[in-house]
Amino acid sequence: MSQVAETVTNFDLTEEQQQVREAARQLVKEKVAPFAQELDDKNEFNHEAFKALAEMGFLGITVSPDYGGSGFDTLSYAIVVEEIARFCASTALGYAAHVSLGLTPVYLFGTEEQKRKYVPQLCKGMDDNGKLTLGCFGLTEPGAGSDAGGTKTRAERKGDHWLVNGRKAWITNPHYSKTCIFTARSNDKPAKGKGITAFIAELNTPGFKVEPKENKLGMRSSDTAQLVFEDMKLPLDAVAGGMEQVDVGFEKFMKTLAGGRISIGALGLGIAQGAYERALDYARQRKQFGQAIGNFQGVAFMLADMAMEISAARHLVYHAARMRDAGRDFTMEGSMAKLYASEVAMKTCTNAIQVLGGVGYTREYDVERMLRDAKLCEIGEGTSEVQRLVISRKILGDLRNV
Repeated sequence: MSQVAETVTNFDLTEEQQQVREAARQLVKEKVAPFAQELDDKNEFNHEAFKALAEMGFLGITVSPDYGGSGFDTLSYAIVVEEIARFCASTALGYAAHVSLGLTPVYLFGTEEQKRKYVPQLCKGMDDNGKLTLGCFGLTEPGAGSDAGGTKTRAERKGDHWLVNGRKAWITNPHYSKTCIFTARSNDKPAKGKGITAFIAELNTPGFKVEPKENKLGMRSSDTAQLVFEDMKLPLDAVAGGMEQVDVGFEKFMKTLAGGRISIGALGLGIAQGAYERALDYARQRKQFGQAIGNFQGVAFMLADMAMEISAARHLVYHAARMRDAGRDFTMEGSMAKLYASEVAMKTCTNAIQVLGGVGYTREYDVERMLRDAKLCEIGEGTSEVQRLVISRKILGDLRNV
């Protein structure tokens, strides 16, 4: 990392948070950076990186040690996502999806029995045979994207069990997961805002099928697939949070997404930082007209804008994480962080390619991969348009009766 970027944007981290960052950087140097381009080319998952994350305790980073976690705060977690994304956004995405979507809602909203049953293994991340045991999250469906409440997957109570049928789309990590927390419609005539229940299921449950991996523009070494439920039977106690949470699970998933937006903000921030560093190094080394291209104002000003916007994005992401750690409402701050960092990632990657010129457009250099990866940040866990909707509603309030 350049000295300029470090001094401008490193602020007020505790000693513990700095230690987490250094540990993450070492892990990335050994297990992520050397393989990022090759795995993108091959559309392959980075098993070794996740095994290393498991061994370091990062797969349960924000969970209390009482449940097998490492007990760090949200900001420490966001820093790990950021550091991984500097070199491989695919790996950072899989990591973020496991922690914030597959693990956290079980930890926060599960019954005590569910937490004892699932959370320690999710934190451990591997079984005794070295097989990954990640968590995945099923909300989006082929017909329910931004309209997440349009869930068509159905769960019918049949005496002593639930019978589940439906399909989930764009699910991260399913081929490497042991458990899945997902939503299903459980009431045909619910009260307004009700009728959706969250369930926890193991992927080896009969009737639970994972489709082949999607072939994507970016995030190619991240595992993405559809889930299919065909007459899947679940016990009554599979309801996340217990039977009192039947028909009211949607609110919990919205809270989960609010936290996940900090993750995607950190992901976009890391992508932007990585692209900026590569552009900065190239501008110092590449010579045209007898001098380094960084001496030309057109290039220098692009780099100045990158440094400024990345610093601003980092403030927003870190502030949202601190708000969450303080137990305060961070809904708007999380959306601001996610929205701004995602758009900064796209802009930074586009301009990094411009700085590199022709070589930036080739697959030999990382920046073209970073641009392809960055686009996901403007779509996943709430599009940029949805984030503007969240923010505008927060600042304007309810104007329907004004």
